[in-house]
Amino acid sequence: MNVIVIGASGYVGAELISLLIQHNKISVKHLLVSENSESCGKTFASLHARWQGVCDLPLHSFSSQWFTEHICAVEHDIDAVFFATPHEFSAQWAQAFIDAKIKVFDLSGGFRLKDAQQYPKYYGFKHAALTALAQAQYGLAEWQAKEISSSDLIAVPGCYPTASLLALKPITTNNLHQENSLIVVNGISGVTGAGRKASLATSFCEVSLTPYNILQHRHQPEISQEAHAQVIFNPHLAPYKRGLLATVTLQLNSTVTAQQVDEAFNFAYQDKPLVRLVDAWPKIDNVAYSPFADLHWLVDEEKHVVVVSCAIDNLLKGAASQAIQCANLCLGLPSEYSLLPAGAQS
Repeated sequence: MNVIVIGASGYVGAELISLLIQHNKISVKHLLVSENSESCGKTFASLHARWQGVCDLPLHSFSSQWFTEHICAVEHDIDAVFFATPHEFSAQWAQAFIDAKIKVFDLSGGFRLKDAQQYPKYYGFKHAALTALAQAQYGLAEWQAKEISSSDLIAVPGCYPTASLLALKPITTNNLHQENSLIVVNGISGVTGAGRKASLATSFCEVSLTPYNILQHRHQPEISQEAHAQVIFNPHLAPYKRGLLATVTLQLNSTVTAQQVDEAFNFAYQDKPLVRLVDAWPKIDNVAYSPFADLHWLVDEEKHVVVVSCAIDNLLKGAASQAIQCANLCLGLPSEYSLLPAGAQS
């Protein structure tokens, strides 16, 4: 698979490129940044020094002219594009790439919500690419492998929704929860979740553990949509670099036992090597810089309540490595291909 990456200078773009260049079934042909980016003309390694001598590809400016010259005007050899861009950008450009027979992996939120009417409220723009939106496939790799493998446009989930849904879906898919009961998701993320652009709000000297965007965060409808249940999502910003923890509280049906909950999680993830069912409450340090999701849960049968925690790296399992999982599925490979040490590959 020959690919290009648009949005190569940000945190997610850098993690994605580092995974792509180590993948023996994928070849990176072009790295692109926005027209006005200060990174244009530099090399990838000059921005991310640990890749000097490994990936010295230049960062070119993406524009309508670039698309015309490299995609429209020639017999291109590009099989896929990865968008690590603002949401509006992918919403604007995805259809053009699909029309050019190029598969789209979108790491932004441009196609995660199926209802176009929700975009002005949660993303601040009116979605005009309704044809592309209708065919977009949500890309939660552990749960939608078959659908992902045959799709031309994959909406890679957000970091908070990834952790939340991995915790929720074994319960909601098996209808173990009490219908229409309150489902609360508390999430905590490090500052890299806000992107690379400097901001006083994400400066280490300013950040304290604090909730934000309560009852209005854009990931709340995404989690509800894919869990097929309404949730209350409470995000928190914490003063550390990377990693994310989501803790979910659900009311169970009165007849559901702890054994049934155990069986639901074990069945869901028994053949999913990137989801680890751990024996203690997960720690961010155990998943940082890795593609793993660590899950642990506890049932109170008397109160009919289950609490589930999931820890992930927000830049990897919450973005870049999940995009690789989706690409692997499209290539007919195990989703974890190239993401684990050679001896651990299935």
